[in-house]
Amino acid sequence: MTATTPTGTRKRRLRDRLPVRLRQHWKPVGALAVGLAVMVAFLGDVRISPYVTSASRVEADTITDNIPGTVDLYDTSTAHTIQLTYQQTDFDKMMKEFKEDGTKDWIKADLVIDGVYLNDVGIRLKGNSTLMSLRGNKGMPGGGNMPPGAPQGEGAGRQAQDGRTGGAGSGDAKTGAPGGGAGPGGTGGRAGGPGGIVQYDLSAEKPEELPWLVKIDEYVEGRAYQGEREISLRPGANGQVPINEALSLSLTDTSGQKAERYAFTSVEVNDRPSVTRLMVENPDTDYADETDDDSNAVLYKARAGGDFSYQGDDPSEYESAFKQLNKKGSQDLEPVMKLIKWVENASDEEFARDLDQYVDVESLAAYVATQNLLLNFDDMAGPGKNYLLRYDLDTKKFTVLGWDYNLTFSGDATAGPDDSTGMGGGMPGGGEGGDGQQPSGAPEGMPEGFPEGMPQGGPGGGDGEGQEGGPGGRMADHPLKTRFLESDAFDEIYLAAYKKHYQQFYASGTAAKEVKAIAGQARAAGAGSKELDTAVTQLTKTVTDRAEALAKDKAVTG
Repeated sequence: MTATTPTGTRKRRLRDRLPVRLRQHWKPVGALAVGLAVMVAFLGDVRISPYVTSASRVEADTITDNIPGTVDLYDTSTAHTIQLTYQQTDFDKMMKEFKEDGTKDWIKADLVIDGVYLNDVGIRLKGNSTLMSLRGNKGMPGGGNMPPGAPQGEGAGRQAQDGRTGGAGSGDAKTGAPGGGAGPGGTGGRAGGPGGIVQYDLSAEKPEELPWLVKIDEYVEGRAYQGEREISLRPGANGQVPINEALSLSLTDTSGQKAERYAFTSVEVNDRPSVTRLMVENPDTDYADETDDDSNAVLYKARAGGDFSYQGDDPSEYESAFKQLNKKGSQDLEPVMKLIKWVENASDEEFARDLDQYVDVESLAAYVATQNLLLNFDDMAGPGKNYLLRYDLDTKKFTVLGWDYNLTFSGDATAGPDDSTGMGGGMPGGGEGGDGQQPSGAPEGMPEGFPEGMPQGGPGGGDGEGQEGGPGGRMADHPLKTRFLESDAFDEIYLAAYKKHYQQFYASGTAAKEVKAIAGQARAAGAGSKELDTAVTQLTKTVTDRAEALAKDKAVTG
């Protein structure tokens, strides 16, 4: 019997109060509700991470105002000029915050570059251990202090622990001149040590000498200068300008590998005296798209404080180790996550058999050979983690790219293809430093162990708990590079790449010619001095010694 009201009107059932469309489809709706209840009950505390797998070539952050300029920004045949003007109060506030907690905030500045005026660009300090002198040498990873004579480069907490004694000769711990060059190629701040140590005496009183990152579109969205959004002013000024880095970039480019463009420029800040600096293209949003004419790739930059270890199947967990530079929104860090997981879990047999499914093996061989030939103290296996991963969305393979070469041409000029040129990197004879102590053969005068409070694995090397072993667990290690070099399956392709680039760099005489050309470029920009002359002489000697040593190595020339 249907219930009625006192007036005789039938009372509407709950079902009748629902919309007709919902009443007609109540069964699937009910099933959905039950399903959601089950998921909440059993998966309520489980994180579900979406993967972005679109192969879109569209970059959300597009250039809408490209300032053409009058001179090619990286024309090495031209002496360039840069003027920066900012409010002193903004600078003072920025420096105060950096000294207190290491924060590197942007401030507004007006930029005049080669006579072209750009208002409201962003500038900030660039570097990690490079900047520690500005903080009284505090702020090392792990809370330690920079040891006396420790190198100052782009990466954090660098310690010059070359696998052999510094240079081609005995070295000089007072002047920092190893037998094959003082510091990297004889440049490097006011003081140095054996094995490529570099220190820069930076001061807030000399802002024209500070390492700066200039961002053209920080305050004006969509703006670029000749297609560039970021310009890096590298450490070192006047006679200390890093000619070794310019040489490394030039040689890498001549070999057909991707390298940042560079040029020397005079820099004036707030009407202070101008100095000569090396400006370098900074890997940014558009850098990956410039690697070929029809690029469809994502570029990831390794962070100095991260490592190459598996952190689970959530791509966001890798943001502390890698920074995605382009295609944000259409891509994420999933490809890097999968590569790390595979490298960590693959058996030796699987690594040898399947590496070419994940990585362009020929390009990896070229990268590793090049870093050895350039005596790079701080490549992908170094403390600064100075490398980029380029993921091709068409081939689904990675390419390793280098960057930050201010610690090249340091160490033993006689090192061969199987010798360490820096912090080991898994090469035979390279010190591991996994126990926090000096590797065997470290340059005389190096401090023993790591600074107090610094993770035993080094900055980003391992889990920061002093555990050794395992991928990323050793300071002188990068699992991909180490396993590649240790596998007999890749000996032939690695040695072929080594011979090829040896011919391009040294046997052809290109390196020696480039030293002279680069020295001329630096002098044209105003760096001419006895200090620069000495640096050029030392870099020339390193290049000469390297060429002569490799010419005697039958593994290289045979």
